[in-house]
Amino acid sequence: MKTSSTGTKIGKAVIAVFVACLVIMALYLFAGPGRQIEMDSGHRLVMGTFARVVVRAEDSDAAKKCIESAFTQINKVDDLMSDYKNNSEISSVNRDGFKKAVQLSQSTYEVLQISIEFSKLTDGAFDVTVGPLVELFRKAKNKQVLPGQDEISQAKSKVGFEKLKLDEQNRTVQFAVEGMQLDLGGIAKGYAVDKAVETMRSHGAFGGMVDLGGDIRCFGAPLKGRDHWVIGLQNPETGKDSAGREVLLKLKMTNGAIATSGDYQQFIPIEGKRHSHIIDRKTGISTEGLSSVTVIADNATNADALATAVSVMGVEKGLALIEKIPGVEAILITSQPEFELIKTTGAEKYVKKD
Repeated sequence: MKTSSTGTKIGKAVIAVFVACLVIMALYLFAGPGRQIEMDSGHRLVMGTFARVVVRAEDSDAAKKCIESAFTQINKVDDLMSDYKNNSEISSVNRDGFKKAVQLSQSTYEVLQISIEFSKLTDGAFDVTVGPLVELFRKAKNKQVLPGQDEISQAKSKVGFEKLKLDEQNRTVQFAVEGMQLDLGGIAKGYAVDKAVETMRSHGAFGGMVDLGGDIRCFGAPLKGRDHWVIGLQNPETGKDSAGREVLLKLKMTNGAIATSGDYQQFIPIEGKRHSHIIDRKTGISTEGLSSVTVIADNATNADALATAVSVMGVEKGLALIEKIPGVEAILITSQPEFELIKTTGAEKYVKKD
């Protein structure tokens, strides 16, 4: 499971995905009556990463409302679900969840419900109770010493979505085992993107794109002169940073979401070796075999969770899972030195040829 949370942490690895269709206007581009304008928020730091919102709306006032409402929703999710914020709901659960049932907001409870569904679907490859292992490897990074098997076994005993007690009537959660910890780093950003899109639509957006650290969702009318929203997928083999990124391929989207998990850009350096930031709850150690996993789905919440799960499951099991889910596709890149590109059967239709 990813070791990131919604704050600045070892957190969920995201490949540097970026929107290739550049907005060449100033922040405000006014048009005549009845015509749409386009507005770009630029990059803002939120949830420990950079976020960007692009919108098409009736006028500049509507566009500004769409952008600001989107960031309000993203910040709200961060305030609720970051385990780096002491007053967040997740931090409250991690402190008190074994002693008592903790009441949650509708949003946090909904994310936990969805998380358990994905845990069951993936046989635990996706699991938000992976917090004890996250904390173990966070300490290992600071000490520059890998955890021992006894430490891993002890942490694993506190992990397992089966140990979460959800009470839908009272909207509470409780831990069955002392020392459990939640980590929503593998799903909260996707959920925040979906909430941002939802509020943009309610404020009159004709189309738009939300990019939260590589979790991206596009909807409605694309930018002027474009038939699709175009997303660039970075080549992990080049090792370039965000200033010199190289596009491996471009994906064309209309209404849908993309999420990418990977270990080539964010990783845990311990004892001179790079370790994936994505932890397998069954082994208690970093995953191996995949440099990046990109999942295309109807919404960013599902794409985010499935990208994490496939990273844990590996090529064979991960591909088999995605092939069984209607409307979901994936693009996998194996670890170095091969960097083999593997696609699900329906992924090719999203690849832009020129």
